[in-house]
Amino acid sequence: MTIHREGFRTIAITALLFGIINVLSFSFISNDYTWLSFAIYGITLVVLLFIISFFRIPNRKLTINDNQIISPADGKVVVIEEIVDEEYFKDKRIQLSVFMSPANVHVNRNPIDGEVIYNQYHKGKYLVAWHPKSSTENERWSVAVKNEKGTILYKQIAGALAKRICNYTKVGDQVKQTKEYGFIKFGSRVDILLPIGTKINVNLNEKVKGGVTVLASWE
Repeated sequence: MTIHREGFRTIAITALLFGIINVLSFSFISNDYTWLSFAIYGITLVVLLFIISFFRIPNRKLTINDNQIISPADGKVVVIEEIVDEEYFKDKRIQLSVFMSPANVHVNRNPIDGEVIYNQYHKGKYLVAWHPKSSTENERWSVAVKNEKGTILYKQIAGALAKRICNYTKVGDQVKQTKEYGFIKFGSRVDILLPIGTKINVNLNEKVKGGVTVLASWE
């Protein structure tokens, strides 16, 4: 396991606060309320470990297959439905959405190989990530990738706690399946828009792993 670069500053600040709070606690409180100092230590340690865990990148065997569309994120499948995309395709697509809780790995990976033909950041609200309108009203970052099999669009969507979306792609980039393309901080969601007729390989409420789970297959 390694730590994502987006977490270095946050972890450093959290560790500094952990140290300051506990030095003050054991210096001024422990003489009279030892139990309280240990309680503060326990709570702040849990917070520090959670922050470190949030930015983890676990070692795992990634799935590489040109005929498959791989999950861009860890989490749970919360939407599989036909929609009309108003942002890019302007036609019907299959929307598949993966909700990431704060406990999930938050690295985002490319579902397919291909060329980035669309890249757009949208300011927006911070509705809870499972809200139906979060796909169109929340802060989000959309990327469309095209290859010989077809074109898909995937959106990083901020949730109620997520205030920063990191995206490392630009139009013209040649991206590789399962390679990292972004990161979202503290709870969020990823939508994948697939062509009608794409074979879906997962079910609602199924837990998936980014870079590992096959979401769909090209027909």
